[in-house]
Amino acid sequence: MNLFIRLILVSILSRFRSKVSVLGPCMTPFRCSPSDLDVLRHMNNGTYLSIMDLARVDLMIRAGLWADLNKNGMYPVVVAESIRFRKSLKLFERFCIETTVLGWDEKAFILQQRFLRGADVIAEAIVRARFLRKAGGSVPPTEILSLGKIDITSPPLPPAIAAWNQNQI
Repeated sequence: MNLFIRLILVSILSRFRSKVSVLGPCMTPFRCSPSDLDVLRHMNNGTYLSIMDLARVDLMIRAGLWADLNKNGMYPVVVAESIRFRKSLKLFERFCIETTVLGWDEKAFILQQRFLRGADVIAEAIVRARFLRKAGGSVPPTEILSLGKIDITSPPLPPAIAAWNQNQI
């Protein structure tokens, strides 16, 4: 399915799904479509990254952030991501992406996104994402959290993820 059509569907369906915390977890359901496949008839590796974008949009809408971000001229960008593929997704298989904010530093959020088919982990990714202003400049995570009415310090990242994050700065 075309990514733009999926974005429209996620934008509409998110409004009818249960609300979630800004920090997640947020479960976003999908199905592997013919346009997701590569020549080996399983989901193309690049498609995973594109669909992860949609799951993050779902999190922001369901957490009530999306409208505030747009109103304040802010938007998210991915600055680093690392993904590990464990199993394949085949045509028409259903799966969910579980999106969770693991923590943040002074510049960016660190998220985990897992592709799940039932209890099976198909793929898992770590994402470093920042927010920028349309007028220029970056938005610190604390300002984004305040939009979501959250006033806490970042939980400590697991050591391997903290090391990965340090290498991205």
